[in-house]
Amino acid sequence: MANVRFTVTQPFDAPARTVWDALIDWKGHETWIPATKVEIHTDGDPTAIGSEFTATTGYGPLALPDTMRVTRCAWDDGAGTGDCEVEKLGPVLTGRAGFTIEPTSETASEVVWIEDVKVRYLPRVLAPIAKVAGAAGFRLGMRKLGKQLATR
Repeated sequence: MANVRFTVTQPFDAPARTVWDALIDWKGHETWIPATKVEIHTDGDPTAIGSEFTATTGYGPLALPDTMRVTRCAWDDGAGTGDCEVEKLGPVLTGRAGFTIEPTSETASEVVWIEDVKVRYLPRVLAPIAKVAGAAGFRLGMRKLGKQLATR
């Protein structure tokens, strides 16, 4: 089992609340994270604490299901900031992931995304490769999201 931890910081040319709304739209992740399908397991507000969803990334037998439970998800209207964290429940990834968002101006913002997971079946020696690949994947996905938000 490998421990993989990375942080990605991504600027957006969109207001913080606009980016926040896109990031907490779990189903919407399908449009900006490559080869990903999301299934919501909870009736009601999917961002409520305790809500669960699965993001499956990949194709066929190489698809990786990533089941998560929301442990924190809050927008602060006064500060214009957001903070969200999920617990990764397995079967392959366990640990936590989350993001914060802060405005950098009225029309721009910055997201800091953190992944801190254990990857079952991945030898420890491959953890550095998984870290680089994971960070690159999230960076690409968030750039794609940024382009989508810029055209709205």
